[in-house]
Amino acid sequence: MKPLLFALPGNELLAERLSQKMPAELGQMTLRKFPDGETYLCLLTEVAGRHVVLISSLDRPDEKMIPLWLLAKTAKAQGAKKVTLLSPYLPYMRQDKTFHPGESISTRHFADLVSGMVDHLVTVDPHLHRISRLEEIYTIPTTVLHAAQPIAKWIRTQVEKPVLIGPDSESKQWVSEVAEKAGAPYLVLEKKRFGDRQVEVSVPHLGPYRNHTPVLVDDIISTAQTMIKAVEHLWQSGAKPPVCIGVHAVFAGPAFEELKAAGAGRIVTCDTILHSSNAIDLSELYVPVFNNS
Repeated sequence: MKPLLFALPGNELLAERLSQKMPAELGQMTLRKFPDGETYLCLLTEVAGRHVVLISSLDRPDEKMIPLWLLAKTAKAQGAKKVTLLSPYLPYMRQDKTFHPGESISTRHFADLVSGMVDHLVTVDPHLHRISRLEEIYTIPTTVLHAAQPIAKWIRTQVEKPVLIGPDSESKQWVSEVAEKAGAPYLVLEKKRFGDRQVEVSVPHLGPYRNHTPVLVDDIISTAQTMIKAVEHLWQSGAKPPVCIGVHAVFAGPAFEELKAAGAGRIVTCDTILHSSNAIDLSELYVPVFNNS
């Protein structure tokens, strides 16, 4: 039987694309707020015996988790055979250890919450630090997909003579993969972080790539301070206007406007989080997962 797709608000476009690219049915529901702010949910499509796929990218997750939790629990209560969460952006990967006494290790607690809601998690390039695999904290099967190939394809077709630049040593493995797939050279900068919005990035030495187009690539653009510093260095060195590419368009506060003002020639993101910068469609990544489910 075809998977049954339920899109949480803001995820309707992805659900529609998936329903067109694979055998799947779009589920219908009513989701609204009571006057006191509590969530009302009613499933209008029969889920008993079906594989139910909940589609919800979880940027700004706190306001989204109660509707998602209610949807998952309701689907199970009404007899769904399997409930999968497709969350292109997976949050709460920052606080994966106790840095100061009394702190919550929110990465693990969030993983416990999701593991108790659904049977399977599918996501794209989670921002792993001291945890090397999601299975270390999630007690359900997880599928991690990677945006390197779609990004490399976009670079090959849209950027003339690219040279890829990673913002820090942690990005080397990831940026090198994109560069290899794009057939382009790459450089990696050094970064020092002094706070949430205070970073220092080493000066890029383009050397033989001075006539190339710099392409800054990172998995998450949040405050954008790392990219902003790199863009400023590139402008000062006389490089061509850089292209900034991110997988996840978090863009906290005025980050997007600040990155544009810093001199980014173009800002491009994948569509894991709905944003005006989305130019790279990742829907093809998900199809094999559900065709084989």
